[in-house]
Amino acid sequence: MPIVNFVNEKKQIQVPEGANLRKEALKAGIKLYPGINGYGAWLNEIFNCHGLGHCGTCRVLIVKGMENASPMGLIEKLRLKCSFAYIGNEDTMRLACRTQVLGDMDVVTRPPFNLTGENFFS
Repeated sequence: MPIVNFVNEKKQIQVPEGANLRKEALKAGIKLYPGINGYGAWLNEIFNCHGLGHCGTCRVLIVKGMENASPMGLIEKLRLKCSFAYIGNEDTMRLACRTQVLGDMDVVTRPPFNLTGENFFS
């Protein structure tokens, strides 16, 4: 069974192969939804798309083991293209609700925006 290491929370969970990353993280008590400057995260926990891939609030960075994630689908690609957080993180950002775990991976939840990064204005 694959092991998912949540870097920010310093927590590892074992999940069945093919499990949905969002469902397993929430089941383990991992907070996926960010707020704005630390406020309003509870609103995102209530008012999200509940795994349909439309809101983009469950975005995560897969810093190790990206090859062990399911391929990105059309809905996820379109949603991430509309997100400022995606800029500079194109190779590692995924939506937890649209990602199946196929092997071990290290995940960073609630990644920060990269509005001043070198890739933002290119």
